[in-house]
Amino acid sequence: MTDKIVAIGLLTQRDLDLLGSGFERAFAVRQDDVFADLVARLDHIPPVQQPTNRHRSR
Repeated sequence: MTDKIVAIGLLTQRDLDLLGSGFERAFAVRQDDVFADLVARLDHIPPVQQPTNRHRSR
């Protein structure tokens, strides 16, 4: 059975370093502007507000 994809991320090397060895599936991309249009469009999406501990439903 194949796992369902639930997320895709554009990560920096620093992001991968912080995730550590438990993060095993990363596919490197060349240092060109292949994702420039996508990143520009994503930059226009407002961030999702994460609830703080005191606002989370119990």
